[in-house]
Amino acid sequence: MKRRRFIASTALAGMASVGLAMNTSPKQAKSLLHHVFFWLKNPNDTADKKQLIEGLKTLAAIPTVKQIHVGLLASTEKRDVVDTSWDVSELLFFEDEIGQKTYQDHPIHQDFIKKYSHLWQKVVVYDAIDV
Repeated sequence: MKRRRFIASTALAGMASVGLAMNTSPKQAKSLLHHVFFWLKNPNDTADKKQLIEGLKTLAAIPTVKQIHVGLLASTEKRDVVDTSWDVSELLFFEDEIGQKTYQDHPIHQDFIKKYSHLWQKVVVYDAIDV
């Protein structure tokens, strides 16, 4: 009888601790990717392109930016589903949506917009969060 009571109480205690851990665990943050495409006002001006690229690289100094990739069009196969109309892109990785919001408001980002927005005619942003 004592053995059954011990097994039952041990099992019950184990289930209770698992349930408590599941209910009190913080939600797992979902990482966010922020992909920005730029169309330059003067797409054939290599100085403008170089200036924008240099400006984009300054964004890496923002603490919530975990990784940055600044890119140009790849010379891959041209297909109907591939948009090749843009000139420069940046891909930023954040731990979560809060990190991305911090980036948006950060003085380095605000300064980037002030200093370099004269170079582009269009910007498109795609934000994606882990599933």
